[in-house]
Amino acid sequence: HHPRATESATKYFLTQATASALLLFSAAMNAWMTGEWTITNMNSYTPTTILTVALAIKLGIAPFHLWLPDVLQGLDMMTCLILSTWQKLAPMALLILTSHQLNTNLLTLMALASAITGGWGALNQTQMRKIMAYSSIAHLGWMTLVISFAPGLALLNLMIYLLMTSSMFMMLMTLNATNMNKLSISWLKTPTLAASMMAGLLSLGGLPPLS
Repeated sequence: HHPRATESATKYFLTQATASALLLFSAAMNAWMTGEWTITNMNSYTPTTILTVALAIKLGIAPFHLWLPDVLQGLDMMTCLILSTWQKLAPMALLILTSHQLNTNLLTLMALASAITGGWGALNQTQMRKIMAYSSIAHLGWMTLVISFAPGLALLNLMIYLLMTSSMFMMLMTLNATNMNKLSISWLKTPTLAASMMAGLLSLGGLPPLS
């Protein structure tokens, strides 16, 4: 319905197509080296690195995060909600499934970059969708950091993240707030929902009393 949405869709398609191609390429390379079509038993360095990069692009982990804020900014809130929650499930499932054989140093490096980028990128933003995109990058960074050492803990983190992000987007949809200005005047219209949103934001940041 809008040129900006078309642009977002194109960016999303190209990014995901590249990541999917890399994923298939890593599986094919592994099959060529080991003789079996499975990605849960990768022994070679190159296929595991390509797989890690492919999943990082799919999830929007730094330094492959630049598509995420741009894509979210051009979409409506409902699509943003689906893209931030439901679309994370399949790549995260693959990441958890193959976590025991991925390159830990590379994952740690990307995770720290994501945490820094997510916190830093959201500082000067006024658009709620971009803030939520950077929040997603930071959260995924922490999940990626934990995933090599305790996949169960990363899964718990993912569930909490999905719950908090879903509630945040639903509240933003109800208030019809796309930027900080609209959010600041929502207190006058619906004080209860505005208070809930503040609690949601504190929870997303992991700040007391919701730490």
